[in-house]
Amino acid sequence: MSNHWQHNGVASVMFSMVFGGCCSNVWLYENLLLMNPRIGSALTFSQMAFITLQSFPAFLARSKDSFIPRLKPRQVPLLTWATQVIVFSSGSLLNNWAYSFNVPLGVMMVFRSAGLPVSMIFGYFFMNRRYTFRQIFSVILVSAGVTMATTSNKKSVQTPTDIQQYSLGITMLVLSLLCTAFLGMLQERTYKRYGPCWKEGVFYTHLLSLPVFLFLAQDVKQGLSSLSRNNETSPTIAWLILAGNLVTQLICVSGVNRLTSSMSSVSTNVVLTTRKAVSLCFSVWWFGNGWNAQFALGAVMVFMGSLLYSGVRFFGKAEKGKAE
Repeated sequence: MSNHWQHNGVASVMFSMVFGGCCSNVWLYENLLLMNPRIGSALTFSQMAFITLQSFPAFLARSKDSFIPRLKPRQVPLLTWATQVIVFSSGSLLNNWAYSFNVPLGVMMVFRSAGLPVSMIFGYFFMNRRYTFRQIFSVILVSAGVTMATTSNKKSVQTPTDIQQYSLGITMLVLSLLCTAFLGMLQERTYKRYGPCWKEGVFYTHLLSLPVFLFLAQDVKQGLSSLSRNNETSPTIAWLILAGNLVTQLICVSGVNRLTSSMSSVSTNVVLTTRKAVSLCFSVWWFGNGWNAQFALGAVMVFMGSLLYSGVRFFGKAEKGKAE
């Protein structure tokens, strides 16, 4: 009984971090993009640096032979983390750049929801997974629901003035989507082989991503300086929004990594897709974009699909071992 309550407590904390941290992070992220559509590189760098500095002390160990502290022994080889860093930093940058290429936030969320079928395809071809009809149907239902809900947003139906820029932005989102799915597969394999070392994963993937921004120094400088000369709000409010985004990003990343270390990539994507639907509902309510029948139907489809998949995953004894 105590193990049952302990498991429920851990799950509650994990889901609170994902839904609370990530939903708040997306709202603050949207505010930053509205202030400056080209803040992507600066925002990604700030998130990487903040999470690295916050987690750095936990990985320091005092040495008997020297006064200079050293990094604790790793549970996972550095090359494994370096491989994930290339995928992780590429996906993050591409996703944050897309908004400055005339891609509306609604379209960005449609592409993010497509991570479900991509993860399932990756699992089928690269991890020898087989999925039941109910699992496939639930993933299609979730993806279709998020697509319906997102395209009902007025922001997503604006006609781009520059077709070439828009096409480049869509290409960035496609590559970011593939990076996200591939990263989920790499993380799942790492945690299965070395155990649920998600804290180490958060630290090293963010630490090793920082050198990438040496090549983006001017873009980062432009993004950060724009906060001090913003016309939409005062510099103090702009910097506070960035600070809030960094804190909620830490909570979100920690929750997602905990989730990834204890669930398969497809199951993780189902939870994250549901979270995106909640973010979209909050965004529509907060920014006054209105509520319509298509949006409501899409939201219902997302929640029904998530519940359907969860039922198969946790309660379907006959399907246990067939798929994840």
